[in-house]
Amino acid sequence: MKATARFWIYAAITAAGTVAGSVFAAQIVVGQVGPMSGLDANQGRAYAAGMQLYFNEVNRIGGVNGHTFMLLRKDDFGRPEDTVAITRQLLYEQRPLVLAGYFGNENISAIVATGLLEKERIALVGYRTSEVRPDTPYLYSVRASTRDELSKFAEHLATTGITRIGLLYEEGTRAPALLSAADGAAARVGASIVVRASYAPNTVAVARAVDTFISAQPQAIIMVSSGAATAAFVERYRGVGGSAQLFAHSGADIEQLSKRLTEGQMQGIAIAQVTPSPYRVSSRLAKQFIDAVSHAPNLEVSVSFAMMEGYITARVLAEAVRRQGPSPSRDGMVAALDSLENLDLGGYVVSFRGQRFGSKFVELSIVSSAGKIKQ
Repeated sequence: MKATARFWIYAAITAAGTVAGSVFAAQIVVGQVGPMSGLDANQGRAYAAGMQLYFNEVNRIGGVNGHTFMLLRKDDFGRPEDTVAITRQLLYEQRPLVLAGYFGNENISAIVATGLLEKERIALVGYRTSEVRPDTPYLYSVRASTRDELSKFAEHLATTGITRIGLLYEEGTRAPALLSAADGAAARVGASIVVRASYAPNTVAVARAVDTFISAQPQAIIMVSSGAATAAFVERYRGVGGSAQLFAHSGADIEQLSKRLTEGQMQGIAIAQVTPSPYRVSSRLAKQFIDAVSHAPNLEVSVSFAMMEGYITARVLAEAVRRQGPSPSRDGMVAALDSLENLDLGGYVVSFRGQRFGSKFVELSIVSSAGKIKQ
């Protein structure tokens, strides 16, 4: 590891805290229940790899206040009922200090509905959904909200003169909140959502949605959908001659799209990114991530934005543990997270004081014909 990178990592986890060797040292168990197989497996595994990347680094230099990290990940196959059942089992058997890296609209809603987080007094930090969620106790997002992404899309469309917009979204209990947010974002820039089409959760059943958009012919389509559903939609829509400009929610995963779609289908898609690029040194955070990747043997998945997001989540968790000193606890994690305000990870700021969406970072990128991101 380069000396500069080692310095920044060491400084981030030891400042104002006790270094390795504390008699109170413990192993911090972080539980992840997510899609390690199925439609979103690439993202679930990449998110886990990003967290593990940082945990490996801090463990090598003695941990945080002497505490080391163990990531315990379980496969829910993308099924909400399995997310709940496996989380219950994990909480009962392994007693993690914190949960992290969950995926899916219905999966997150199912966990919240059980009341498990409140009952166990355990924080869930870092998750991926495409829905518009209210602030929820014990649930912390390290990324910008879907509402922020919709606003970014609308602002961009306003500069191009586009006013007739289509919206592709996943059906679910919180779909009305998404529709309302999309309508509001469009209205603020003098545009409107003229056509909406949905698909069933955890599927790629987008044929009916494609037909709807071909008939209505909006100027642009915003796709607030999973990576697999987005790829299926673009493939079919472009295949039948659809010509609207396409805008993808950050959860679409550029890496997954580029594996499925042809260069012609990819060209010109705009995608929201809620983390710095993992491919170029644009900030201190990006440099540390890239340096960590370069020294990591045998990464199980390719570098991606999801991996960067997992890396950010691990950084936030480590900071919350650091703030607790020698005796971290579940209640202590919640208190530490609630106290985070303007935590600068190196060009990426996270704040949870008075809010549950920790970032406002949204960049809009364009995909080249080779499937690469152009900022």
